[in-house]
Amino acid sequence: MEKQTLKDIAQKLMTGDKGLLAMDESVATCNKRFAEAGIPQTEEYRRKYRELIVTTPRLGECISGAILFDETTKQAANDGTPFIDLLVKGGIIPGIKLDEGAKDMPAFPGEKITEGLDGLRERLQGYAKLGIKFAKWRAVIIIADGTPTDGSIYANAHALARYAALCQEAGLVPIVEPEVLMDGDHTIERCFEVTQRVLRIVFEVLISQRVYLEGMILKPNMVLSGLGSKVQATVEQVADQTVKCLLRCVPAAVPGVAFLSGGQSGQDASAHLNAMHVRYKNKLPWALTFSYARAVQQPAMDYWKGKDENVAVAQQLLYKRASINNAARRGDYTAALEK
Repeated sequence: MEKQTLKDIAQKLMTGDKGLLAMDESVATCNKRFAEAGIPQTEEYRRKYRELIVTTPRLGECISGAILFDETTKQAANDGTPFIDLLVKGGIIPGIKLDEGAKDMPAFPGEKITEGLDGLRERLQGYAKLGIKFAKWRAVIIIADGTPTDGSIYANAHALARYAALCQEAGLVPIVEPEVLMDGDHTIERCFEVTQRVLRIVFEVLISQRVYLEGMILKPNMVLSGLGSKVQATVEQVADQTVKCLLRCVPAAVPGVAFLSGGQSGQDASAHLNAMHVRYKNKLPWALTFSYARAVQQPAMDYWKGKDENVAVAQQLLYKRASINNAARRGDYTAALEK
């Protein structure tokens, strides 16, 4: 593990007002979204959609890194140029999703454990040879009656830590993603309580497993009301509770925090990130940015609909949504930008 290299990559991912683009949907998830948009669910259409993304003009002005799915690392544009090469040419650092999904956790009804550690060292070596510079692993934490338990939180934290240590051994910066889901009718206070517990345990285990904190990135949920809650927190409350939670739990050595959108609308995700910068700019020990998927991509996918003649406008919509989140990272977002 070359610590300075890891630190340099992490800092480049957090540079300026840029964010990360999560284009790492699994085949099943991508097909589900295609079905909703009326797009054929085939490998060729997935390739076409990813080509639309990686060839979007000036995308590197907004995006510092792109998280890919394994299928995407093997795909190329119509002219034969590998997508990884196109990203690098556009100034975007290529990354990879490494986990193999959240499965039911034995003996813990209603809770999940993320799998994919078997053979991970060998997979990492292969991705490093392709030019991949960072990776992502997602753990799923569910708020419900009696959950989450410390047993499931610790199990997921250990998986995250072992993944992160293996990434750093291979020279890749790990993105550690412990996602407390928005699903449910819980209050923002309950989300704060659970997110604080999860982050404290995650960093306890990361440190115990000797993960180099300066060479990793945290990808957490924002602290939000549950989607089914009768009382939805204001933008300012989300910003305040999220930053308060991070300040209590995330060591200053970590170079950056890149939020997942977690089911928020694109507008809400931008407004919440913006409020954090407006209210706490220059008061935070780490960079705060975005690592969104649907909250950046959805307008482009909806317009494209799988039609070649719609690519140019769809790319403009993708660039616009990414640049709106750049404004949010600067604290310059306003509702007028959505027009």
